[in-house]
Amino acid sequence: MLVSGSPQRVLVTGATGFVGRALIPALVREGHAVRATTRALSRARQGNGAEWVRADLAVAADVEAALTGIDAAYYLVHGMGGAHEGYRAAELEAATLFAAAAGRAGVKRIIYLGGVAPAGKASEHLASRLDVGGALRRGPVPTLELRASLVIGNGSASWKIVRDLAMRLPAMLLPKWTESKTSPIALEDVLVALTRGLRVPLTASAWFDVPGPEVLSGRDILLQIAALQGRQLPSLRVPLLSPSLSSWWLKLVTGVDFALARELVLGFTGDLLPRDDRYWSLIDHRPAVTFEKAARVALATEGPTPGVSGLFIDLEEAIVHRLGTPRR
Repeated sequence: MLVSGSPQRVLVTGATGFVGRALIPALVREGHAVRATTRALSRARQGNGAEWVRADLAVAADVEAALTGIDAAYYLVHGMGGAHEGYRAAELEAATLFAAAAGRAGVKRIIYLGGVAPAGKASEHLASRLDVGGALRRGPVPTLELRASLVIGNGSASWKIVRDLAMRLPAMLLPKWTESKTSPIALEDVLVALTRGLRVPLTASAWFDVPGPEVLSGRDILLQIAALQGRQLPSLRVPLLSPSLSSWWLKLVTGVDFALARELVLGFTGDLLPRDDRYWSLIDHRPAVTFEKAARVALATEGPTPGVSGLFIDLEEAIVHRLGTPRR
């Protein structure tokens, strides 16, 4: 059961990211005073009701200044495996620093959006997100860790990758790992989980999964996106194609950063399923936005996606660049 609460002074880190950009106006509509952090103020979205401050979360002085006078803080920052050497240690150090600074500042609650724990071995990226959640929960401030798998919405890097795969391939090779299952969730439901997290009774740190209303395989996801765009995507199961090898053709198909795309594939080698869905009962909400509905909304709110012809143009440009010859 949620507790009633008055408007709070809320900090949103990772405010220029996919979830952060959507969370700020949702919090403002509920009457909260929002402070948003970014490492570059040129990326700030002025006029969305937030007070923007520059802060590098690896710098103690920046973190302490950002947390001054704050009641609750959202931690929406995470890196991507392969982005740079030692990123996982850096992520853990930043989370530990943030938790300690929040304690000194008198922050009453931290809310962290993390990732679902896999059934098997975690990829470097997923392991890092779980590490960050653990570091925050071990800190002096009660922390609510919410674990989501694939978040569906325009601007989500994971969404862009699966959309590009479904839209740009003339045919789909389906390695065994595409049979792995997950419970994708619409951005709309993630925002409910995050905003109501301010009113969840919390005396000690805790984590909860936040699954969507369906369980789908990677194959289901790709074929549903293709069908929404009127494409019949021929598919062929290839049991011997490994996730590591599969990630290389993503480099040709999607415009998303390769390190990010590779980590998505490596993280999908086993099922990414919730342990339970009790968080929804706790906040009196039941996610009803299906994958198909969320995908329709995402497709409708983004620009046109280059199809198969766009893929061949990109391949030609890549080959020309590689050979160093001018294109006619």
